[in-house]
Amino acid sequence: MRLIALAPILALCAGLTVPATVMAQTAPSDTHAGHGAREGLAMQPPAPSEDAALAAAIASDTRPEADRARDVYRRPYESLTFWGLRPELTVVEIEPGRAGWWTGILQPYAAATGGTYVAVNRPLESMGVEPGTADLVLTARGFHNWARGGRTEAYLAAFFAALKPGGILAVEQHRSVDGLNVADTAPTGYVPESYVIKAAQAAGFVLDGRSELNANPADDRDHPFGVWTLPPVRRDSQDGRTLTPEERATYDAIGESDRMTLRFRKPE
Repeated sequence: MRLIALAPILALCAGLTVPATVMAQTAPSDTHAGHGAREGLAMQPPAPSEDAALAAAIASDTRPEADRARDVYRRPYESLTFWGLRPELTVVEIEPGRAGWWTGILQPYAAATGGTYVAVNRPLESMGVEPGTADLVLTARGFHNWARGGRTEAYLAAFFAALKPGGILAVEQHRSVDGLNVADTAPTGYVPESYVIKAAQAAGFVLDGRSELNANPADDRDHPFGVWTLPPVRRDSQDGRTLTPEERATYDAIGESDRMTLRFRKPE
């Protein structure tokens, strides 16, 4: 990996840097709570490319300041590199929402590199692409909603159908302690990593890589309003319970949630 060559490219793009996590995205230690079976796991992900267009999209001042402030928690360059983003791909983002945090990076990147970006808000109605034509499907922080509604299996089936053979399903998700019942954790915004892995494998995907680059050991998941207590939502009151200023400061100090970062592949 030519990280020496990468550094000056990123330095030109508003000082954006690539930390060591992008160099060593191997499977995490078994001691970390929240990990499932490792069968078939690719222990070493592809080496990160030197992608000046991606660095420029991330550093662009067309992105809202609030979005750029979250880069320290969401690590967009490292995450997208880990998932295998590159020029000329057809990328489908699932339920980007009104904020469109990933959209602000993926859409201009696709425009600059000859790719196609598709935002899908209702995957069970249409994936926005012909079956078997997507190179990468990205879903961020959606499994807790699907688990609560009994929709996980249907969503994953739709992703599998949309991807071409060898295509990638990229997952970022708030992570609960493993071994817990998803019915108990999903209402708090967290799900076990093993739940996501088993559901994806049941849909036909192969677990191709996992990374701890979005892990947050400071997140103990014990929050009065679930994951929404933490930034960026920062919920202060609910059901008659209001945080004190001291509590608000404590939760802000945690930062964003502990998250799994997974890469699944549709078999050739």
